[in-house]
Amino acid sequence: MKTRVLLVEDQMLVRQGIRSLLALDSSVEVVDECDDGSSVVATLKHTDIDIILMDIRMPKVTGIQALKEMAAAEISVPVIMLTTFDDHELVTQAMQAGAKGYLLKDVSLDTLIGGINTVLKGDTLIQPSVTEKVLQGLQGLTVEFESYEQPETLSPKEIEILRLVAAGYSNKEISEAMFKSSGTVKNQVSAIMAKMGVRDRTRAVLKALELGWL
Repeated sequence: MKTRVLLVEDQMLVRQGIRSLLALDSSVEVVDECDDGSSVVATLKHTDIDIILMDIRMPKVTGIQALKEMAAAEISVPVIMLTTFDDHELVTQAMQAGAKGYLLKDVSLDTLIGGINTVLKGDTLIQPSVTEKVLQGLQGLTVEFESYEQPETLSPKEIEILRLVAAGYSNKEISEAMFKSSGTVKNQVSAIMAKMGVRDRTRAVLKALELGWL
């Protein structure tokens, strides 16, 4: 079964370009499009979608606002934000709003499909070329967490894993880099989040930065 994609982008040429790119891969299908964030929630109510590719900057309702509207409507379809090099501050805000992935608009087909698959598996993705600017934008950021208690201290190995998570690596990529099984890495990432009192990888990175661990 093909992965059903909702494409949200206000610029028609960009939208057509991404649709044409995805059409080259038989595993995905763009089943609907929105030219602004204002119609995302309504579209999701009548269309069966597996994942959303959404622009951050849009003239009426931005991608970040659309994420907040989805959360208010209790819609949990994963979202990959499409960004440019200049959008790193907005990417930071999108992290807080619940986006699961971040890719540049000039991404290759292989990277785009890989990103979609990574997010569908439950992992968080930040394209390496945008990671440095995103992390710079996170410095000094005040973030609301589930728990404000001082988290348990992480071991050096757990910090190493957390650094790879912050760099946008999937569990599979971390397992290959550290010569561990994917299952072991998944369990370790879950243990790290439990120690830190957060519910997802994005908040783990944000909290680690606030605590000066990264």
